Amino acid sequence: MTQSVLIIGGSSRIGQAIAQQCSAEGAVVSVISRQAAADDVTWFHYQDALQSEDSAQLCIEQALQHQPDTIFICNGVLHDANGMPEKTIRQLDSAQLAQRLHSNVIIPAQYLRSLFRYLTRTLQVKVLVLSAKVGSISDNHLGGWYSYRMSKAALNMLVKNLSLEVGRLNPSASIVSVHPGTTDTPLSEPFQSNLPHGQLQTAEQTAQRLLKVCAGLTPEVSGALLNWDGSVLPF
Repeated sequence: MTQSVLIIGGSSRIGQAIAQQCSAEGAVVSVISRQAAADDVTWFHYQDALQSEDSAQLCIEQALQHQPDTIFICNGVLHDANGMPEKTIRQLDSAQLAQRLHSNVIIPAQYLRSLFRYLTRTLQVKVLVLSAKVGSISDNHLGGWYSYRMSKAALNMLVKNLSLEVGRLNPSASIVSVHPGTTDTPLSEPFQSNLPHGQLQTAEQTAQRLLKVCAGLTPEVSGALLNWDGSVLPF
């Protein structure tokens, strides 16, 4: 069972649900986010995630004092006030693409870089980075969603690369990207109307799924893109 968990991007609905369930099970929970976290966790305020690498480094150093055995990275943006996912490349906007890459790849990369030394020295540490099945290149049969798909594919490569580098120094580490499934959050809200019955999960249900995946995680699958049920998805 997780004794100490660090949740990066913990103000997201899934991040909050993970924090609440881990806390209820007696784990020490630390959260890094730009918005206030729940009262029953140790919260580290990341004031400017888009500009300050020093802020990320400071938050990591403070959070690692709690010696987490499990780390979740929950950062990610599909749409915002600046734009929805593209249906055609004719809608591709360079500024929006850059923002998606920054939110979905660069920020997680900054955190993982800051975590590197800790990951190489902590036995049986587990890292689960929330990704998306639509980031799978070989599983893409519909097209569209250019910025989001590209950024999640890049995130999966980031996780794969890191797993290989950390694995050479700490073979007991498990570092994976995970597709959490379709969850009732602001991210999925505009796309929920046409979902098959039963596909949409609450944040609490998704947190339970992810924690179950975490419990069964082993170094043998390090670097993989996992589905919400723990099965390996294609890159």
